[in-house]
Amino acid sequence: MSAMAFVSITPLGEGESVSEYVARAVRVIKNSGLEWRLTPMGTIIEGENTAAVLGVVNSAVEELGDCNRISVSIKIDYRRGREAGMSRKVESVMEKIDL
Repeated sequence: MSAMAFVSITPLGEGESVSEYVARAVRVIKNSGLEWRLTPMGTIIEGENTAAVLGVVNSAVEELGDCNRISVSIKIDYRRGREAGMSRKVESVMEKIDL
């Protein structure tokens, strides 16, 4: 089984630049031991199951406990019978567009 999530964790009301807060959340994700990839709009996390992935998301949100309000957006892709696929998904598309 494999679960992949695209997550955006953003504090609200903390000023125009929130990179300091995002860095704290991403540090939790990085230290989780799960596969992850930072993008300009959010972070992709891949784990064995949804419990593992959502546990890391929860820990990242809790890291920002000093913020009064946090917006969290999550999109999850869960597949049975398939190994990790973050890199393979991108490779499959790239092969098809001849790059």
